[in-house]
Amino acid sequence: MPRRKTMNDEPCPVARGVDVVGDRWSLLIVRDAFDGIRRFGDLQRSLGVARNILSDRLRKLVDAGVLETQAASDGTAYQEYVLTAKGESLFPVVVALRQWGERHLFERGERHSVLVDKRTHKPVPFMAPAAKDGTPLGPAATEVKKVT
Repeated sequence: MPRRKTMNDEPCPVARGVDVVGDRWSLLIVRDAFDGIRRFGDLQRSLGVARNILSDRLRKLVDAGVLETQAASDGTAYQEYVLTAKGESLFPVVVALRQWGERHLFERGERHSVLVDKRTHKPVPFMAPAAKDGTPLGPAATEVKKVT
């Protein structure tokens, strides 16, 4: 089976980002890493993904600098997958996707997990792009300056 072309030469940041974390398993691995899941077996149990697919996605996320491996924190022979600073900077992406899902993919009153501020125990406020003066920005108020 031929390998998929990478977007490394693509001038669009969205295309390059999707190339790294744009498949189901990669984003769910990142989500689980934010939830503190670090070991291969724990990730596999959480996701219900085949070992070969998990291994492939973890390798790609490590190669992309989103995750790094380190010795297990409990001193065992295991290794753990830990978010790098680059990986942690995906937090707003995961929160935005979560909030979109909460708004559009659940029926009124349907139960779902909720992201809360540990300090206040209140749900995290809805994220939205804003201008420098705080004015909300929608698609009509923005444009992409294409590379020529």
